[in-house]
Amino acid sequence: MSGRANTRLAARLVLVILAMGAAAWAAVPFYSWFCRTTGYGGTTNVATVGPDAVLDQTIEVRFDANVAKGMPWKFRPAQTSMTLRIGETGLAFFEAENTSDRTVAGTAAYNVAPDTAGYYFDKIQCFCFTEQVLAPGEKVEMPVSFYVDPAMVKNPDTARIRSITLSYTFFETDLPERQAAVPAAPTPVN
Repeated sequence: MSGRANTRLAARLVLVILAMGAAAWAAVPFYSWFCRTTGYGGTTNVATVGPDAVLDQTIEVRFDANVAKGMPWKFRPAQTSMTLRIGETGLAFFEAENTSDRTVAGTAAYNVAPDTAGYYFDKIQCFCFTEQVLAPGEKVEMPVSFYVDPAMVKNPDTARIRSITLSYTFFETDLPERQAAVPAAPTPVN
């Protein structure tokens, strides 16, 4: 091979590596968007208010809570399940307690089972939308407000579902940066 052919080959290999890196970098946000859009993998939707219609059909929502390995928290649902009319807004609570002697930050990952119901499970407010920080020994009660979209009964794949499980797993995250102290307002000089 000539020097020119080696240079072209090297350039092509660099382009392939860059393309693979870009694809790997874009895979996580693309997959997240895809799951939020389709409900794939039990990913839920986010809503600002409940739906206009509430059906006479009921659905049981079960609650599950876990912590990742090494997460020094106790985490559990305050209730194991609730039965709601489809379209009715529900309010459930989860309890978390930091059992360590240090401040710990955590983020909750969630999913819905069966997966096909995820597209119709809408959260209005959830502790999982933000990072939670607990001081040593601190115990908190965290709400999640949600509803099951009435459109679920019109889909042949989900029309017969009458039980959904909402599951959370808390993972430890880095503590947020402490904000710099705000300087006191200057004292006026007379």
